[in-house]
Formats: sequence, structure tokens, C-alpha cells
Amino acid sequence: MVLKIAYWATTIIAAAMLLSAVTYLTGSAQVVAVINHLGYPQHLRLVLGVAKPAAGVVLLLPGLRLVKEWAYAGVSFAWSMAFLAHWLAGDGAMAFFPLVLLALLVVSYLTRPARRRLAPRGSQ
Repeated sequence: MVLKIAYWATTIIAAAMLLSAVTYLTGSAQVVAVINHLGYPQHLRLVLGVAKPAAGVVLLLPGLRLVKEWAYAGVSFAWSMAFLAHWLAGDGAMAFFPLVLLALLVVSYLTRPARRRLAPRGSQ
């Protein structure tokens, strides 16, 4: 029961953060400013605005085991790079927020039920 609570609590928080990336598509002034501050082109904002919510939905939906693995990997890369970008931009303690999200994602990944995992290679 503890693993189930840990899985759903961390998965819902991570997915909610990913779904909030819809503001990337709407061109929110705050998001545009952050992308500029980090030195990234605005088209990256659009790519992330599509990819992050898609990953959030995949993490919440049942099934889609292989796609779920890709979503976990993609989000891990995105949040790792977000940390580095903010750190290198001199954002101080704020740079660590993506690492907190990444830790939640790792807990979600490690506690996910067997029906949300890929089957071992030989058992398919």
C-alpha cells in the first residue's frame, strides 16, 4: 500500500508539472522571459510545450508501457538540462527546483506497478 501511495503521489505531482507546460504554447510572458534568460531560441519553448504535456498524459494513462519508458527518459533529460541551464545562468537556489521534480520522477519510476513496466525481454 505504501508503494502504491508513493507511486501515485509522485506521478500526479510530476504529471501536473508537465501539464503546466501548456503555458509554453500560449507564449506566457514569464515563460518567454525565462527562455530568453537561459539563451534558448523560442522554438524550443514550442517543442517543450508539446512534449511535456504529452509525457504527463502518458505517465498517467494505463498501458503504453514502451511509450511510458520513453516519457520517463525524456522528462529526466529535460529536467536534468533545466537544472544545468538555470545553474549556468546564475539562478542560484532556483536552479535546484528541476532536481526536486526529477527526484519525484525517480520515485514514480521505481515504485510503478508491474502492469506499468516493460516485460522482461524473454517473457513476451
